[in-house]
Amino acid sequence: MPGKRKAFDRRELAGPFDIVGDVHGCCDELEELLAELGYDVAWSGERVTVTPPAGRTLVFVGDLVDRGPRTPDTLRIAMAMIEAGAGLCVEGNHDNKFGRMLSGANVKLSHGLQASADQMAAETPAFKAKVRSFIDSLPPYLWLDGGKLVVAHAGLKEEMLGRDDGKVRSFALYGDTTGETDGFGFPVRRNWALEHDGEPAIVYGHVAAPEVQAINNTWCLDTGCCFGGSLTALRWPEKELVSVPAKRAYYLPERPFADRTR
Repeated sequence: MPGKRKAFDRRELAGPFDIVGDVHGCCDELEELLAELGYDVAWSGERVTVTPPAGRTLVFVGDLVDRGPRTPDTLRIAMAMIEAGAGLCVEGNHDNKFGRMLSGANVKLSHGLQASADQMAAETPAFKAKVRSFIDSLPPYLWLDGGKLVVAHAGLKEEMLGRDDGKVRSFALYGDTTGETDGFGFPVRRNWALEHDGEPAIVYGHVAAPEVQAINNTWCLDTGCCFGGSLTALRWPEKELVSVPAKRAYYLPERPFADRTR
């Protein structure tokens, strides 16, 4: 398991990559998507082995947890892949709050966290400790493929590359927030992707929409699987999208999906 060093600069890794959007505990769909991408998933009790296609690496955009019915198994897959050198992951805002909950912080069990708390209640202290260490090890973003590709949960501005400070981490977790809230109680966000100059490619999630939002060589892969949408991956460098439909809606969205291309 990685230590606490938040290593984001992995430009030496050239891929090819399969970048997966927000899973949110939808492990059935994750396993189906992995199969579509050519990964072999083999369970033995609670242990899992994931064998990738030759040379490929899976990258999660974060928000592995909450809302869906199989958060612990989603974590098992992600942790096993990273331990085996077959996967990478950045921290999502739900992962961050989930980790704080496991560490004993007094957090509000909202936006699907109650489902994760209920599922984790049946897990062993050793597994919970392993998950805490895993989440603590996740970088705020990944800089990949010689600098041509960035993966961050809620996106990143080009001028933030190479930094790992509070402002960068907040942006990577929550996006470009204004400090205001909308009528649903969510932060109002500026659409930073509209101002991106096209290099590097930035792949992210965080804001669910019915379809992938592709703007100025940025790709938002959160297609709302937990809400009954789909789970989507972007194959890099092919820039090919692969999706599987949700088996059902596991959680009702607090606000409608948004089209962020405008």
